[in-house]
Amino acid sequence: MTVAFDRDRVTNRAALLRDERIQLAPAAWSGRGWEPAHREIAELCATPPTDIAGVLTRLTAAQKIFDGLPPKNGNNRVAAFNSLYFTITDRVAKSLSGRDVKDPVFLELLDVEFAKRYFDALRRWGADDDATPDAWEVLFRRARSLEVSKLTAAMLGVNAHINHDLALALVATWERTGAPTDEVIHPDYLLINDIFFEEIPSLRRRYSTAWQLRIDHLVGNLDDWSQRVLVSATRAHAWDQAQRLWQLREDSDDLARAKLLMDRASALLGEALISADGIVNRIGAMLRVLRNSVRGLLSRLTGR
Repeated sequence: MTVAFDRDRVTNRAALLRDERIQLAPAAWSGRGWEPAHREIAELCATPPTDIAGVLTRLTAAQKIFDGLPPKNGNNRVAAFNSLYFTITDRVAKSLSGRDVKDPVFLELLDVEFAKRYFDALRRWGADDDATPDAWEVLFRRARSLEVSKLTAAMLGVNAHINHDLALALVATWERTGAPTDEVIHPDYLLINDIFFEEIPSLRRRYSTAWQLRIDHLVGNLDDWSQRVLVSATRAHAWDQAQRLWQLREDSDDLARAKLLMDRASALLGEALISADGIVNRIGAMLRVLRNSVRGLLSRLTGR
């Protein structure tokens, strides 16, 4: 299969996406780093994992570090995503020996390549490296921001990991296992969707504020269903992206352009998620003020 690739169009589109992102978040551009845990993160990410057990070990260590970073008591926004990522990865690890998995070697390799992208982004951010993917930068810059809810922070990490990292991880896995011609591996890939589907409701409620939980209660199972559809669609898109990148792998320039476009698109989506979160939070704050005002008025009228 030959992939049509318009270099100028891809380059121009990547530049436009960058400009649009800056317009959404003009005040978000500050320094990088993980102080006061720069050394701990650097040591954690110095050696990439080689198996899924190593991924879980590193995620556990990362969780301890991020839970101690400002703002304290587990409120660092990267900690929210890291916790979610551990939950999903732990489920994947336990599923490898299940009878539904046809090729556990492929699935574990994919999980390891997937994790490498996350740890590499953490390392680059701590090293003040301009090559930190924009998709991850959106979350990392808000690591200490209480204005971004934990739920949105977790979603930012999922966005970067699926919409940016997953296609790259698939290509890296195929480079070790061969081209994706065996239909056995795609059903295994889709098994991860089932894990997401089962974990989404509890994970979402784990990070929700009281206001978000109230909305969750009002809409019933609708948000569970919509997020399941979203996970299926984004992971299907990542598979398609990986196949296109696979066809470009022998042209380093075109491959770099395609990767940049994918990164910029993911970053813009992340900024849009933050904007939407801000709107919901402002509405929630206004309703809380209104509720308290009404309660105060009733209290004065009734003398209670």
